[in-house]
Amino acid sequence: MKWVTLISFIFLFSCAASRNLQRVARGTEHKSEIAHRYNDLKEETFKAVALITFAQYLQRCSYEGLSKLVKNVVDLAQACSANEDGPKCANSLPSIFLDEICQVKELRDSYGAMADCCAKADPERNECFLTFKVPHPDFIQPYQRPDADVICKEYQDNRLSLLGHFIYTVARRNPFLYAPTILSLAADYEHALQTCCKESDINACLDEKVNQTFHSKKVSEKQQYACGVLDKFGERIFQANKLVDLSQKYPRAPFSEIVKILRDIKSTYKECCEGDMVECMDDRAEIVAYLCSKQDVFSSKIKGCCEKPIVERSQCIIEAEFDDKPEGLPSLVEKYIQDKEICKSFEAGHDEFLSEFIYEYARRHPEFSTQLILRIAKGYETLLEKCCKTDNPAECYGNAVEELNKHIKETQDVVKTNCDLLTTHGEPDFLKALLIRYTKKMPQVSTDTLLEIGKRMTHVGTKCCQLPEDKRLRCSEGSLSIVIQDMCRRQETTPINDNVSHCCSDSYAYRRPCFTALGVDTKYVPPPFNPDMFNFDEKLCSAPPAEREAGQMKLLVNLIKRKPLMTEEQIKTIAAGFTAMVDKCCKQSDIETCLGEE
Repeated sequence: MKWVTLISFIFLFSCAASRNLQRVARGTEHKSEIAHRYNDLKEETFKAVALITFAQYLQRCSYEGLSKLVKNVVDLAQACSANEDGPKCANSLPSIFLDEICQVKELRDSYGAMADCCAKADPERNECFLTFKVPHPDFIQPYQRPDADVICKEYQDNRLSLLGHFIYTVARRNPFLYAPTILSLAADYEHALQTCCKESDINACLDEKVNQTFHSKKVSEKQQYACGVLDKFGERIFQANKLVDLSQKYPRAPFSEIVKILRDIKSTYKECCEGDMVECMDDRAEIVAYLCSKQDVFSSKIKGCCEKPIVERSQCIIEAEFDDKPEGLPSLVEKYIQDKEICKSFEAGHDEFLSEFIYEYARRHPEFSTQLILRIAKGYETLLEKCCKTDNPAECYGNAVEELNKHIKETQDVVKTNCDLLTTHGEPDFLKALLIRYTKKMPQVSTDTLLEIGKRMTHVGTKCCQLPEDKRLRCSEGSLSIVIQDMCRRQETTPINDNVSHCCSDSYAYRRPCFTALGVDTKYVPPPFNPDMFNFDEKLCSAPPAEREAGQMKLLVNLIKRKPLMTEEQIKTIAAGFTAMVDKCCKQSDIETCLGEE
């Protein structure tokens, strides 16, 4: 199959006005789902999303190999569009794609146990395949951009082929990245080439712009995080999470509109998370078209996004700033604390009442993290459940503001303490403090993993603590929640300890405070002393600074693993002694003898 038309849809939109999406209402029955989606997306878009789907499942497969599978699916889509009663036309899209994968002759040779998934019935078959997606595929070489003159000539001579390979490259390296995002990145990539190939210093321009385009790992992290919340905590918590996001982003939109878009977003995320990229792409486009058709209702900040070509709209809207809060919003105290009839409303429609509380609270507080607002909502729910059983509910929940403010203060204090530590002492000391803290909480975790977690948390601090006060808290807890979720995902396959397991599973909203409150793991039995752990050689002096720093951090972690009850003072004393030893011995002619004696 020739890939000349594979992604032409992206670039046709570059010089054409955005088409008006005329879609059949969601929920309408279709004889053939593949025909319905093919007709919605049109051939070129359907081909591109089919390529993404296959590349994310079959990460080792060549571009040419995948093109054959895409052709088979496109041929079926065209046949079903002509006759919806044809063979296989009634099959679901995931089953159609997986049937193609299961017919690959070399599947077991290339993918081993993944081939066993083919014996399962749907939807278990798809769930099985998803477990074999590799988020950080070390069997794929890191992306190497061709030389400037090569890439610009290739763009000029074989534009569609070059950009088709880009989509393939991004998709197989990011198996959980949603199709709309990948197509948006492809458009960004072309814009970079169009600009840079005209510049005198092409390499410098490409270094800046193409590197920005390859920020897909960060986007993928956020999307995996959303899927993790949906999978681990279910639809109710996922919807509450998204309700906060939407209410903060679109504070002028009425509750009814937020709820309508929320239902559609939940369904779309489910498709995206399950790897059903064709429906993910189509339904995401429908949501975006709806938002753009009601800009006056939702936001004044998405006008520029809605003027972009369709493939660029979705990611643009996701990354758009929060709209300005409406002026003169009344205090919530009167409706949710002073009203004598609160218990009637609460008991008559529990979920709707709390959803409206979350909406009203979130649209007034764009500076708070999603998790903090959900803790406040949970605190309010718990208070009402208790008070509405008493003889005088109003008196019981009369101190609600003080109770709910405790959640705010705890979070603000954590952010302030950590940002002050980072600002005052710098990144190395901040990282050391985190390593001490988390090694005591979970000493069972490998030294390298603890160092990786510590570095990620330090990066969160560096990124968020420099922001204005009104954005610092949301950034800090939001970013930290992604790190914690990744930690919890590892805990599922390699259990750490009971405390960590409790924090990971008990409550989505309280995860971060739970980890913050963790102390030393009292059930932990330190391993026997191993002198090799503390065996130093001349590399302590000759290694590059970054390597020396990492070595010292690992030494600190290993020390605490063996003495988890060490006090801060003891750690400082040992650290000072270690620094003095290094300073002394690195000046000697026989470094290793000095280190051995010291």
